[in-house]
Amino acid sequence: MKTITWLLGAILAVIGYTYFNPETPKTVSTNGECLTTAPRDRTAITLRVTTLDKNALKSMRDATQKMSEINQFLAALDVKTQTTEFNSYEKTEWNHTTQKSVNLGTETTIAVEVSADNMDVIEQVLNQFAGQPDIYVGNLQMYTSAETLKPIMQECLGDAVRNARERAAALVAGDNASVGKLISVTYGDASYDANPTSNYRLMAAKAVSESMDAGAFGTLTSKDTNVSVRVNATFEIR
Repeated sequence: MKTITWLLGAILAVIGYTYFNPETPKTVSTNGECLTTAPRDRTAITLRVTTLDKNALKSMRDATQKMSEINQFLAALDVKTQTTEFNSYEKTEWNHTTQKSVNLGTETTIAVEVSADNMDVIEQVLNQFAGQPDIYVGNLQMYTSAETLKPIMQECLGDAVRNARERAAALVAGDNASVGKLISVTYGDASYDANPTSNYRLMAAKAVSESMDAGAFGTLTSKDTNVSVRVNATFEIR
């Protein structure tokens, strides 16, 4: 009786081992890549208000008032705005004659980035504030918005996986095998060229106005944004 019990236990153990430990499938792992481009669909410019006064409160009040005038004008346009700088500090300058640091007053700076999907709107903003005291412009650029970039990146991910499958199929073809189901995939790397098409150094709005005629924006050409996606995928070999 003990012998029969032992024998049944051994058989069940073998069946259990076979059931819970199936043969590990043969796999092949490859990298997949996708290189594409995305259109640069937005134009942006930075408006910067800078005021200097011996009275700190007046310096901040003047800067705030000037920026309020800017925001009132922008409210009527189809633009997106984002405050990128707001600071106020005591400005000093070294006097080489007296060999002393001279207090010039309190300098307050407020900057806002203005972007639009229509380049003419940005030109309108520039023309409105060109030549006004205490207003400076800079960082004229064209870029791809997140809304435009997202679906392109997602499609590129799928292309990268298909590229990995093609590479895997080529690898096993020499052994008269084929690629089966996808076992696993990891998101290796993704990047896009965020460098602006044009980037002007901070300059007085009047200087910008004098250096650009009415058609200057028409010469601001934009190459597309370069998008790169890389995945690591493992496939079953059949």
